[in-house]
Amino acid sequence: MSFWTDAQLRSIDRMLNPESIAIVGASPKGGYGGRLFNAVLKSKDRVRIYPVNPNYPQILGVRCYPSVSELPEAPDLVGIAVPYDKVLGVLHESHRKGAGSAVVISAGFAERGIEARLELQQRVGAFARESGLRMAGPNCLGLANVTNDIWPTASSRTLGGLTGPIGLVCQSGATAFGPFLVRAVDSGIGLSYIVSTGNEADLDFADFARYLLDDPDTRVIAGFVEGFKDVHKVIAVAEMAAECAKPIVLIKIGRSESGARAARSHTAALTGADALYDAVFKQYGIIRVQDYDDLLETSHLLARQRKPKRRGIAVVSHSGGISSLTADMCGLAGLELPRLSDTARDGINAVVKEFGWAANPADVTGFSRSAEFPRIMQHMIDEPDVGTLVIASSGAGNQVEQVIELRERSDKNVTFFWTGSRSDKGPLLKLKSANIPIFYTPAKLAGGLKALLDYHDWRDRRLAGEKAQATAPTPEQKHMIERLGALGRPNLSENEGKQVLAAWGIAGTREVVVQSAQAAVDAAQRLGYPVALKIDSPDIAHKTEAGVVRLGLDGADAVRMAYAEIIANAVTHAPNAAIAGVLVQEMVSDAVEVIVGVSYDAQLGPMLLLGSGGVMVEVFGDVAHRHCPITRTEAHAMIAQVKGAKLLRGFRGRPAADIDALADTLVRVSHLAVHLDGRLAELDINPLMVLPTGVKAVDALVVLRAQPGPKDRAESAVLSRTSGSPP
Repeated sequence: MSFWTDAQLRSIDRMLNPESIAIVGASPKGGYGGRLFNAVLKSKDRVRIYPVNPNYPQILGVRCYPSVSELPEAPDLVGIAVPYDKVLGVLHESHRKGAGSAVVISAGFAERGIEARLELQQRVGAFARESGLRMAGPNCLGLANVTNDIWPTASSRTLGGLTGPIGLVCQSGATAFGPFLVRAVDSGIGLSYIVSTGNEADLDFADFARYLLDDPDTRVIAGFVEGFKDVHKVIAVAEMAAECAKPIVLIKIGRSESGARAARSHTAALTGADALYDAVFKQYGIIRVQDYDDLLETSHLLARQRKPKRRGIAVVSHSGGISSLTADMCGLAGLELPRLSDTARDGINAVVKEFGWAANPADVTGFSRSAEFPRIMQHMIDEPDVGTLVIASSGAGNQVEQVIELRERSDKNVTFFWTGSRSDKGPLLKLKSANIPIFYTPAKLAGGLKALLDYHDWRDRRLAGEKAQATAPTPEQKHMIERLGALGRPNLSENEGKQVLAAWGIAGTREVVVQSAQAAVDAAQRLGYPVALKIDSPDIAHKTEAGVVRLGLDGADAVRMAYAEIIANAVTHAPNAAIAGVLVQEMVSDAVEVIVGVSYDAQLGPMLLLGSGGVMVEVFGDVAHRHCPITRTEAHAMIAQVKGAKLLRGFRGRPAADIDALADTLVRVSHLAVHLDGRLAELDINPLMVLPTGVKAVDALVVLRAQPGPKDRAESAVLSRTSGSPP
């Protein structure tokens, strides 16, 4: 399935590379319309500019037109800065004229939190999609083609001379043309495009990212996102980005509804919205960062550095303290600083003699600003396990020229940790002009280098490995889906939940549902003692708390007594509960307990959880998440991520558990989640017992989605709207 058509991409191309621009609401008096017109007027030698406002015959010496209809040509881009209730009319008129695209600066739509404004925004977006007049906004600050110095933006900042390989897409216009633009200029980090998407009534972050994948001037896509309209589009563009070798670096802010949902299951209780986004981003190679500098510096590093030949990092500085702190931050980030070989150490010592420290990290004192510094750097970068050399210094002497020369002749990466003044106009400016990646704190340096290494490792695995895709449902699974659809209640009993699992090939315990004490004894004898007894009720989710579970029963009398106690406690705990009977279940021993679950996020969709069993998962939150479906490789990566999974490999004389069977089960559960998307609300297998051979689901909690009524759907539409920050 493709989310993008050629016509849509052509419309975005006309928006970002316009040869003609009309500004509806242009004004000589300032405001959004005035700033937008002033900004585009700076490119009038290359772009045909048409102000549109019936109140003026001309603005700033440029002929003004009373309406779009009276323009001498169909503009590539229509910039709209009129009151919110006039926007749809302008779009209709622009479409009739044959305009190619639109950017709607006007605010007053869904961000107001008023249902009528949301409905108007939906009509605006629907018209854009149906007519083919694709639009950015509303409630945005516009765009910038930095490469060609064309700025259709209502921001007062339009700064030229900033050309570079990073395409910036922000939902917040004030963020795009504020801290990002200012910091990019200050840091000498070049951009290809700046796009503010605002409320995303039509085009969203994923649409512009998809366009930038085909743009030869863009090597990295940087984003600032509050929420996604369609996670499937984001995943699709991330997968395409892997093919193109164009990293996506992202700040994701805000929370999804799952973080505030009341938790019935362990899976829901253990699932935080931020953890879900982290998991999805890692799964699909999106690099998540935390702040403005992180986004720009990491994007610049990825755009300017080659794939490292080795994972090893070498650090050299004029200061032992600086080099040690840098090494510390690298170590905390999980980076490797290989020990120097005797050849490298002897070579550096031959230069520094009795001064400094010939090691990795290296403290070479004043020799960092000497004519011998290239010899030192060469020894370090030539080490076979080193892929990146970091120079942590302030550019004294000829150091910058020496670093630039090394970068030009070496096939390994060179990065600079600047320890001098950020306002320096000498060596620092030379580093920026040479496009040497620069960091200003050791922590951000370490984070950027880790992102670079992890991205290329992920991409190698992605290109070489299998692609996650759910199999088509079998006839048995289709029948189960139909049964669940006709059930008429949201909650399943444990036995019903295990029937669902069985349809997807997930093994459960041997068990029987009985309605009398004698039947329980008969079942126990057939299964073999010891046994467990549990209430089987769709209305009692937490059985232990209700006192309706008895374990390790070893005889007929114990079974009869347990049966009576369970029934009595169930009636006391939930007098109106529907009781299907009592489960008589085999006891499972010599196994490692884990928890496997599925939850649904309003934006991300079905998410799989694996956690260690017992108190580890409750106290330490020892869990791993993935977006469904997953591959077997991803299943094994999930298992490796959970700290308690060490028990699966055997511990203190216990046999190793069947990790392959657990991985297969995780894949099956992920397929179940995809097949039941829209029907399943939550799933818990707690515990899943991982045996030396095979697995068994000892308990299962399944909660189905309630079908929303008209009022619920309207409220959901308001809650799930995507809106950017006001300009």
